[in-house]
Amino acid sequence: MSEPSSKQVTASVADPAKPASDEVEQSLYAKRKKIYPREVHGLFAALRIAGVFVLLGLYYILPWIEWEGTQLVLFDLPARKFHIFGMVFWPQDFFYLALLLIIAALSLFFFTALAGRLWCGFACPQTVWTEVFLWIERKVEGSRPQQMKLDQSVWTAKKFRIKATKHTIWIVFSLFTGLTFVGYFSPLRELAVNAMNFDLGPWEWFWIVFYGFATYGNAGWLREQVCTYMCPYARFQSAMIDSDTLVISYDAARGESRGSRKKGIDPKNQGLGDCIDCTICVQVCPTGIDIRDGLQYDCIGCAACIDACDDVMDKMGYEKGLIRYTTENMLHGLKAHFIRPRIIGYGLILLGITFSTFYAIANRDPLALDVIRDRNSLFRETNEGLIENVYIVKVMNMDNVSHRYHLSISGIEGLVMDMDRRFIDVDAGTVVEVPVRAKIDPENLEKRSNKIQFNLQADHQDDLSISEEARFLGPM
Repeated sequence: MSEPSSKQVTASVADPAKPASDEVEQSLYAKRKKIYPREVHGLFAALRIAGVFVLLGLYYILPWIEWEGTQLVLFDLPARKFHIFGMVFWPQDFFYLALLLIIAALSLFFFTALAGRLWCGFACPQTVWTEVFLWIERKVEGSRPQQMKLDQSVWTAKKFRIKATKHTIWIVFSLFTGLTFVGYFSPLRELAVNAMNFDLGPWEWFWIVFYGFATYGNAGWLREQVCTYMCPYARFQSAMIDSDTLVISYDAARGESRGSRKKGIDPKNQGLGDCIDCTICVQVCPTGIDIRDGLQYDCIGCAACIDACDDVMDKMGYEKGLIRYTTENMLHGLKAHFIRPRIIGYGLILLGITFSTFYAIANRDPLALDVIRDRNSLFRETNEGLIENVYIVKVMNMDNVSHRYHLSISGIEGLVMDMDRRFIDVDAGTVVEVPVRAKIDPENLEKRSNKIQFNLQADHQDDLSISEEARFLGPM
């Protein structure tokens, strides 16, 4: 008995209208049908293009800007320093990164509950880069009908030239995208010079090619398949929306029944709705869905169908808004509730965490002090009969300029400090370790473990100081 193909199986399906012996062949794997999104103009298209310019503009320009001799945004992993808009962050500051990720998640919840997939339609990297690749494709291959005609034609020298031109531009743009990505982790000006001289390290080449290939594959080839099959957000968005969430919807009560007609004819006299069944809303959809079939997880909320339908309605002399941002309750004639407990809750939490995070960053102390006891010995007795503890003091200067610090110790009467330098000089963005010995007469110790405090004060800057608690151990 032969086994079914990995591509296709044959299933017997009972059909009361056909003899029982009939078989229906069904494919388990549907071959992808290429989507040719039609170019659209309108309010939401303009907003989407503005988003592309702003987001990609920031992505490509920020690594080229320098601030006081340092790249404006640079994640220097070897040095474990992260330069962001003139501030230097350290691995110890990853707490702020966690807060920023929480803010991003709450923002997604808030805007999804408010207006559906705004992120997907206007700000998602997949959407943004796909818009650029579609624009390049239209400039090289022409409009939607021209692209379809070209793909259906036989291979000729002209077709090869057009396709090769498109893919060459795609690849160059993708590699530049990969170069920019690596430029966030390695100084971009130096990186660009080395790239032109083919003098990059293996890891730099790897990440440029890898990120470029990912951009080329996702935005050039996969496109809507990333949103439909790979992105998990499409699957769980239903948990964040309700009947009062603004979503892109087709007004079936107004649009049905569909049918073509001439301009100027009253559709009601022919028993028709406002939808002329032109399918323009389907042609402009980047995921190829028919919004008239209702809300679908494939819809990325780009609102291209709104612009396209409004344009058709305007030409027909009908009221705009057959496809529009609305809520399920509003479609059923119920009152809209935009301000509701879920929105208020998300909004207040988001506002509180955002304000707290940026306040903490703005008032972040650019000085860190870490005191580590020598664990090889609890204490020792000096020749003078004093009890001595040894510590390693780490001073981290997270400022953009070097500082000179004074170190003192307090907590027990008669406690003295001994170290091999009078001052601690620390360059900007560096850490200095200093061995420190604390001594005291045993008669001044009231118990075995005593709380002490190391105090660090910047020279000529009274507001730059920090204290760290430690323990001084003595005999029983």
